[in-house]
Amino acid sequence: MKLYNIIKRKIAETPLRLKIWLYFVLFSAIVFFMLWFSLIFFLERFYETMKINDVRIAADTIVNSYEQHSGDSFGKTLTDIAVDNDLCVEVLDKYGRSLYSREVLGDCMIHGKENRVYVFLDKITESGNGQIYYKIKNPRSNYDMLLYGCAIGSPEKPEGYLLLNTALVPVGSTVSIIKRQLSIIIFILIGVAFIISLYVSKRIAQPITEITKSAESLAKGNFDTKFEGKGYLEVKQLADTLTYAEKELSKVDTMQRDLIANISHDLRTPLTMLKAYAEMIRDLSGDNPKKRAEHLEIIINETDRLALLVNDVLDLSKLESGKQKLSCTKFNIRSQLAEIIDRFKGISEKMGYHIHFIPDEERVVCCDVVKIEQVIYNLINNAINYTGADKQVFVRQINQEDGVLIEIEDTGEGIEEDKIKLIFDKYYRSENHKREVVGTGLGLSIVKAVLKLHGYEYGVRSTLGKGSVFWFKISDVLPEKADVHNT
Repeated sequence: MKLYNIIKRKIAETPLRLKIWLYFVLFSAIVFFMLWFSLIFFLERFYETMKINDVRIAADTIVNSYEQHSGDSFGKTLTDIAVDNDLCVEVLDKYGRSLYSREVLGDCMIHGKENRVYVFLDKITESGNGQIYYKIKNPRSNYDMLLYGCAIGSPEKPEGYLLLNTALVPVGSTVSIIKRQLSIIIFILIGVAFIISLYVSKRIAQPITEITKSAESLAKGNFDTKFEGKGYLEVKQLADTLTYAEKELSKVDTMQRDLIANISHDLRTPLTMLKAYAEMIRDLSGDNPKKRAEHLEIIINETDRLALLVNDVLDLSKLESGKQKLSCTKFNIRSQLAEIIDRFKGISEKMGYHIHFIPDEERVVCCDVVKIEQVIYNLINNAINYTGADKQVFVRQINQEDGVLIEIEDTGEGIEEDKIKLIFDKYYRSENHKREVVGTGLGLSIVKAVLKLHGYEYGVRSTLGKGSVFWFKISDVLPEKADVHNT
C-alpha cells in the first residue's frame, strides 16, 4: 500500500508534457503488439476461413447455374469458376456418374479413383444437411487440401452431387516474409511515433505551461497579467476564466484598499475627538459641570459611532461568510414599517426631516424580521443622508399578488447611470454626495447581503436632479434553508 501511494504521488508529480508523451508511446506500442500478435496467431486461421467461404460461394453459384442452364453454357460457367478459384470440380448425377469435370490443380483428390468419389458421396448422405467440408492431406504433394461436397436439390432426394477440391497454400513462408517486412515497418513507425509524440505533447502542454506561469504572476499580486488561450478550446476557456478571476481579484483588491482607507478615516476622527475631549475634561472642564457634561456627551456620541462601525463590519462579515442563518417569522408588514418610522421621530424633529409613510392594506409576510428591519432602517437612513434641501423622504408599501414591494425615495441629486450598478458594492461611496448624519458607508452593502440571503429582488431607480428610489420585494415564497417560527 505504501509503495502504491509512492507510485501514485510520483505519477501525480509527473509533468503534463511527459505524461502525454508516455501515453502516446504506450498507445503506439499496444497497436504494434496487437498487429504482431494477430499476424502470428490468426493469419493462417483467417486464410482458411476465407478460403472455405470462397469455396461455398463458388459451390452455390455452380448449383444455381446447373439448375438453370445446361450444355455449353453451364460448361463455360464451370470452367470460369474453376480457373478463377483454383478449383477441381466434379458434377455427378444421383448415381455417382460424372457429368462435368474440371481440373486446374494438376493433382486433384477427387479424380482418378472412383471408389474415393463414392466415399465422399456416402459422407454427404450421412451428414444430414447434404454438405461436407474438411481438410485432407495430399499424399503426393504433402499439402493440405480442402474438400467440399454438397447435394444438388433436396438432401433427402438429391438430383446429383457437387465435389470441389482446392489446395490450402502454406502460409508459413508468407508469414515469415510479412514478419520481416513488419519488423522494418514497426521500427520506422516507432521512430515516427516518438517524434510525433514529442511534438504533440509539447503543443498540448505549452499553452497550459504559459497559463501556469501567468497564474503564478497573478498569485504574486500582478493584476496586469495576460492569459493567452491558444491551441484548443479548453485552454481558451481556462484563460477566459482566469482573466475573469483576475478582474474580480483586482476589484476586490481595490475595494480592500478603499475599506482600509475608509475605516481608517472613520476610526481616526472619533478616536482623535475622544482623546481631545478626554484631555479637555482632565485639564479644563473637570471642575465645570456644564462643560464637563458637554464634553462627556461628545465622547458618548463618538463611542456610539465607533460601536456602530464595528457592528456593521461584523454584520457584513457574517452575512458574506455564508454561515448566517435566517430565522423566519410571520408578522404584519404595515405595522412593522410604521414602528420603524416612529424610531426616526427624534432625528426628524431635531434636524427637520420629514418621513412620509404611504401604506397599503395590512399584509402578513414571512421572513427574518430582525434582518429585514435592518434593511429598512439602512435604506431610510441612506435616504435621510442624501435627500434634497427639502429634507423629504417617502416610504411606500405596495401589495402585489406574489409579495409586498417596499420603496424608499429621497429627493436628492440622484445617481449617475454608470454608478447605479456600483451603489450596492462593498465600501463604495458616491463622490457626488456627502453624508449629513452619522453612518459607516456599509449600509447598502448590508442591505444587498441580507436581501440576497433571502433571495429577494432589489434595485434602485434614479433620475439626476430629482432623487432616487431604492426598492426590494418581500416574496411570498419562503427563503431556502430558513428556520420558520410562528409568533
